[in-house]
Parts: sequence; structure tokens; C-alpha cells
Amino acid sequence: MATSSVVKLSASQHPEFYVSGITAESAEAASKLLQENHDQHHIFFNESGYHNHIAHHLLTIFALGASPSTLKKQYDANKSYQRPVVALERSVIDDMHDPDRFKSYLGKEKYYRDFLVFFEKEIEQKGWENVLNEYVFAGDERAEDLLVRMYAGFLHPIIHLGFGVEFQQPAIIAEALAQAAIHDTWIGRFLLPAEEAAKKINVSKSKSLVELLAEIQADKKLSTAADWDDGNKIRDGLLKRAPNEMIKYASRYSVQESELDEKVAEMTNTAIYYTSSAQNPKKLIKFDFYYMHCVNASIFFSTFLKQGWLSNANKARILEWKGRLDLAMYASRRSPDLLIDEVTNYQPKNATKDASESWASIFERVRNTDDDGHAAKLVRAVAHGQVISEPYEGKDSFKVKKDMWLKLGNMVIDSVEAGEPRWVRSAGFSQAWDSVPERPRAQL
Repeated sequence: MATSSVVKLSASQHPEFYVSGITAESAEAASKLLQENHDQHHIFFNESGYHNHIAHHLLTIFALGASPSTLKKQYDANKSYQRPVVALERSVIDDMHDPDRFKSYLGKEKYYRDFLVFFEKEIEQKGWENVLNEYVFAGDERAEDLLVRMYAGFLHPIIHLGFGVEFQQPAIIAEALAQAAIHDTWIGRFLLPAEEAAKKINVSKSKSLVELLAEIQADKKLSTAADWDDGNKIRDGLLKRAPNEMIKYASRYSVQESELDEKVAEMTNTAIYYTSSAQNPKKLIKFDFYYMHCVNASIFFSTFLKQGWLSNANKARILEWKGRLDLAMYASRRSPDLLIDEVTNYQPKNATKDASESWASIFERVRNTDDDGHAAKLVRAVAHGQVISEPYEGKDSFKVKKDMWLKLGNMVIDSVEAGEPRWVRSAGFSQAWDSVPERPRAQL
């Protein structure tokens, strides 16, 4: 049985997106490896705050049908550079029960394990659903602070939370809460003002994300606000040089409780649209590393919609925050041209002239490729995007449709297998493409 400190997967589970034929042996192997990661590794693998993706990776390829040997191989490849957990401070854990003292430990990575044990105990006593409603969704000062932190670090805490909820693993949820607690809150300087501004706009004036992408690109002050040398292109670029403009466009995106399913599909489709279309026609196909996180997080909003313990108001709110952050992410990479023909005209490297490789083949390739989890998450999120977008493909706000999905799956795995650099970082800047090889003449 899965508990707040024990990972226990089952072959009978039904994650948000998975392949048939998951075995009990794979569930047992994944559980054992995830438990070792939970017990022995810090959530950051270095002191610069780079994230431990082992849980993301193993859960993704488990859902995509990885064998026990594949799970072990991928785990071993990524455990070698992880940091060990630090010693517990029992007095700190006790101190965290005082809300005022709780605040004093936030944002400090050395307290990760203390937060982890604290949340394990809270979940053990109250249940993970109640803990999430109390610490993240209650709307009080503490919960608002932790909700903001969930969106920090390029969405890593809420991605981690999504995995925990999707696979019904309280121990992974405890990791997510502890991870959020040691992140910073500067993204709140964008999300909270955008939310307040949105309250003053008539809901009938809300726009689709695709419309807002076009408006952002046309606004030269905003679309060029980030500089190549900015340490963080949202914090040091957009929010310093064009904060009012960014908040203005973000506030025009809103979600009503009556349209949650369609809005999750639209957010997912749009994130995949701009991530896949931000290409340089003279260079090999590469996906932007930062945009990719917006896609990889998208699948979990489908999971969140299915949670009866989470209010519809909170479902709408967290989706609004996700859509607004996606808009900021697009702008922060210099709002590149979105070349959808790069997808529609794509010819997979291993396909016949008339057909792309199948999803089954793509899943097999991504399960076995050298990866820290990013590629596998991207493939699964795209495959899931196809499923939830299909009912809405006739709408103008859904740019990815029909045979584009399988082409996209092939684009992802082909680009990863093509060698370094595996990703392009900040696709709207010409400098980002300098190290990417040129396309063969036959593809130009």
C-alpha cells in the first residue's frame, strides 16, 4: 500500500496517459527504485538548484510500458550525479507546526528533507487530499505563498505534484510539497497582479491563448523585452522592462468553471503549438528547453480536473495561472515566429514516404534513449494532447490537429536522437541556434 513515506505502484493503475500491458514486475521495479530515490536523494542534484528528475522519468516510462531492466538502466544512469539527503533537524520539523516559524524555513534548500518529513507526517495524519487543500488551496497567507512556489522553477514543483496525484502516491506528493517549499516566490510578482487585473475585465473580453500569442509577438516592447544576457529572462527581462505589458496580456486570459475541459485542452494544444513551431528553418529541428516544460506540465491539469477533493474554483484558478505563465514563457524567449509548416511538412527519419512511425515505436525509442526524463515526458504529453484535443479540432484556437500529432511524436524523438545539442535554449534568440547543425540541403 502506498503511504506518505512508501512508494507502491500497481499494474492495475490507470494514469492519465498510459499504454496497455503494464506488468506487475515493472510496477514492483519502479516502486523499489522510486523508494530509493525518495529515501536517499535530495530534490536538487546540485547547489545551483538543478532538479532531480528521477521520479518524473521513471513514472513516465513506467506508464509507457518500460520493462524492469529498462527502468533499472535509466535509474542507474541518473542516480550517479544526485546529491545525498542532508541530516534531519528534528527541532526544525517540530518548529514547522507553528505557522510563523514555518515561514522562516521557506526558500532554503537545506531544509528540503525537514520539509519532506514534515509533510509526510501531515499526510499520514490528515490524508494527502486534506493536506493539499490546507497547505496549497486554502486561500490563506500560507497557502497562497506555497501555491506561488508551485509555479516556480520552470513549473517543476507542480509537475512533481502532478505525478504524485496522477499515480496516487502520497510520498511523491510529500516530495512535491517539500520541493515547492524550498523554491522562491518572485513569479508571484507576475501571477498575482495578472490575476487582480483579470478581475477587472469583463469575461466576454477573454481571449484564446493563440490570439494572445499573436498580440504578444506584435507588441515590440514586450516581445523584445528579454535580453540574451539576462540571468532569468522572465524575472530579469519581462518583469523589469515590460511588466505592465506582460500583465495586460496575461489578464486577458481567463477560465470559467463551466469550460474547464475545453480550456485544459486549449492550454495543452497551445503549449504544444508554440513549442513545436518555434523552429529555425536553416537548422535541424530542435525543441526549446524552456517551452518544453510548459508542455510537460500540461498533462497534469487533466489529472487535476478529475480530483473530487479540489474545488472547481481552484481548478479554474490553477489553470489560469498555467496559461498566463505559458504566455510569459513565450514572450521571454523573444516571441519567435511560429512556423506551423515545420510540423505539417515534417518527414520522420525512419518512416516510409507515406506514413510516420507509429506511436508504439516512438514510445519504445523514448523508453530506451539516454534521457533524464525530459524527452519521455514530452512524448507522453504530446500523445495525451492528441487525445484531449480531438473533440475541439474544428476550433480556430486549436492549431495542432489530425496527422500533425504523429508527426510531432516523430519530431520529438528524431530531434533527441539527432545528437547534441539535444534542446535549443531560448528559441527566439539567434544566438540560441549557433551550436545547432544546419539542415541537409535536401531538407531546405
